[in-house]
Amino acid sequence: MVCPVCTVAVGAGVGFLRAWGINDIITGIWFGALIVSSIAWMIDYLNRKNIHFLFRKILVIIAFYALFIVPLYYWKINGEPVMGALGNVIFGIDKVLFGVIIGTIVFILAMLANNYLKKINDNRVMINYQKILIPLIFLIIVSVIANLLIKISSI
Repeated sequence: MVCPVCTVAVGAGVGFLRAWGINDIITGIWFGALIVSSIAWMIDYLNRKNIHFLFRKILVIIAFYALFIVPLYYWKINGEPVMGALGNVIFGIDKVLFGVIIGTIVFILAMLANNYLKKINDNRVMINYQKILIPLIFLIIVSVIANLLIKISSI
């Protein structure tokens, strides 16, 4: 479903964005994608190992969101102004968390798009590294759009 290379690529994106002082919304978008990628990777791993238990998928989802998001509050990453920003909320939601929500949706849409492209091509990829490229392209496009909106509205 999701390859380990894609998960590592998205994880690297989160690290670079945060280190470069990029707006927390954009960092959150990549972080949300990393969470979804990790969830898909774990569910795929459990399937391959034939490990099944009651509410497996929902428990994995809850566990991974908790595993990724709860430490942000303990390490004071959420809610911290970046590069002198005034306040770190948008629509009453922390910017990182807002980005995580957007990143979650975008990455799921990217996985669906990849599956659709494979389906219409007799279950084969249309281009090499499609499984990696589609999510990255989606994330880059949404990040650019978010960056433009942030600059226009000075969020």
